[in-house]
Amino acid sequence: MNSKNDYLMDIFENRYTCKGYDPEKTVSDEDFNTIMEVARLSPSSNGFEPWKFIRLNNRDIIEELRPHAWGAANAFNGASHIVLILAKTTEEILPGSDYLERIYTEIQKYPEELSKQRRENYDHFYKEDFNLAENERAGFDWTSKQCYIPLANMLTAAAVLGIDSTPIEGFHQEKVHEILTKHHVYDPKEYKIAIMAAFGYTNRDHREKKRRPLSEVWETVE
Repeated sequence: MNSKNDYLMDIFENRYTCKGYDPEKTVSDEDFNTIMEVARLSPSSNGFEPWKFIRLNNRDIIEELRPHAWGAANAFNGASHIVLILAKTTEEILPGSDYLERIYTEIQKYPEELSKQRRENYDHFYKEDFNLAENERAGFDWTSKQCYIPLANMLTAAAVLGIDSTPIEGFHQEKVHEILTKHHVYDPKEYKIAIMAAFGYTNRDHREKKRRPLSEVWETVE
């Protein structure tokens, strides 16, 4: 392998889910802004970017979340940055929604004929290919899946910068959503919590990475 391959493999061999944070160590603004730019630049289906990222600093809200977020306990106790990753609600990604129209016209700015074709393609995708019109939950489940793309990129960026991280899925989604919207952290008509993440510096050693061998998870079909 060349030096780039070696570097990349070293990053992934040594990236792990942090189980405890040193509360005396803080991620710099420069490094955290880089992590968030990586999130912003992440790909999404149709380029819809159906997400939002919120750094939660309010200790009162964090303590209110604690009983309903068992997977975040170690992060709440010392991580430098707690990030909420929100997914767009089903209503926001309906074909013809105000949000999607803004994406088409203000963000993507494709020529009119191409934008028209993209709208038609998405309408078919929504109703037929992925059957997102099946029920109220389907659209949100799809936008939540999109959120894992920037999450993965954020974790990798943190590892490159020498920052420890934790993806957090261990929480009661409905109760956490209720608390966050009660405190007006976000508008429930637009978003719902999909996943959390923590960033900081570990206060302990971590065990060797354990994974199935490549031969079990990858093959080629000729």
